[in-house]
Amino acid sequence: MSGISSFNEGDKVNQFVLIKSVTKGTTSTGKPFLTLILQDRTGEIDAKLWDCSEQDIVDYAADKIVKIHGEITLYRGKKQLRLHAIRLTNEQDNIKKSSLIMSAPVSIEDMVESITKYVFEIKNPNLQRLTRALLKKHHEAFFEFPAAVRNHHEFMSGLAYHVVSMLKLAESVAKLYPSLDTDLLYSGIILHDMGKVIELSGPTATSYTLEGKLLGHITIMVNEIGDMARQLELDGEELVILQHIVLSHHSKPEWGSPKPPLIKEAEIIHMLDNLDAKMNMMDRALEKVKPGEFTERLFALDQRALYRPKTISISSQMQPERN
Repeated sequence: MSGISSFNEGDKVNQFVLIKSVTKGTTSTGKPFLTLILQDRTGEIDAKLWDCSEQDIVDYAADKIVKIHGEITLYRGKKQLRLHAIRLTNEQDNIKKSSLIMSAPVSIEDMVESITKYVFEIKNPNLQRLTRALLKKHHEAFFEFPAAVRNHHEFMSGLAYHVVSMLKLAESVAKLYPSLDTDLLYSGIILHDMGKVIELSGPTATSYTLEGKLLGHITIMVNEIGDMARQLELDGEELVILQHIVLSHHSKPEWGSPKPPLIKEAEIIHMLDNLDAKMNMMDRALEKVKPGEFTERLFALDQRALYRPKTISISSQMQPERN
């Protein structure tokens, strides 16, 4: 499928896209303009709408579908769309939002089945009951939300896909290190990012909620675990350890964790979280360039520009759904 990710400098663009986000700015001469992030199922691109009117600001809001005509340019080494024309869609266009949204390469039904399997492998009754209860409480959002606003797994169902990937990694790691407690690993992985269903606004045009901005998903989830444990009348050291796993999964204060990992399972979850996030970011960036080329510099990867070797392909198994 051709789309945003396949365009190169100089290509003409004439297609429907979804406005992912909008930022209003002002030129040096005081004229308003909009910075739009436009997306389809293959990727996203920045565009500028210059000399915009007040009506433009109302019309071209996040989560709106628009028809665009323009040209791909390069700005500081990054592809950008120079808009020649833009309009809102109408009934005659018959364009569904679902056709423009990137989503996980695995169906929700398959991810539900996979995560349920790991839940029932949790032998500790407190951890299993708590995990099942929180999954039930947040089921719909958990399987539809992205894992982030940007950087990694920022597509529909990205949160659940990230969790499934981590569970599979943890299962393999636990076979190498049998002293690890798989109950804590599986429960901690399933719950570590679940607070994002409250931190984030939804599966499309995702932004941060008030709770997300003021509390963050780590604090939100620690509170959710405590509240649910009280509702279920559960008590035990393993529940405190589970809260610690959530608190420490970013590892460092500057990365958002008030506590470093102080048990093996917390350290493993931090490492697997970091591994899966970085692999997703790298795959997404590398698929945008041809073999023998470098990616743009990636802020989330220490401003590195990655090289795509001519002899190594980028596996389609880790990419968001394209059809």
